[in-house]
Amino acid sequence: MKIQYDSEVDALYIEFRHLEPGTAESRELSEDVTANYGPDEKLAGLEILNASVVLGEELLGKIIVEVIPSHHTIA
Repeated sequence: MKIQYDSEVDALYIEFRHLEPGTAESRELSEDVTANYGPDEKLAGLEILNASVVLGEELLGKIIVEVIPSHHTIA
């Protein structure tokens, strides 16, 4: 997963998985939020425009990544 923030255009992109250029299908969720889906219809990313307004400026200054280990065991 990649999280990119461009302060010049105030846009945040969360990439859950990489898609080749031209293969994403974009669906507008709101005026400022667009979801990108792959050819398999699985979510690949979220784009948030006006991110400092939508999310709040304090959130953009503090991004916490938390990885929760799976309870599955590998044999």
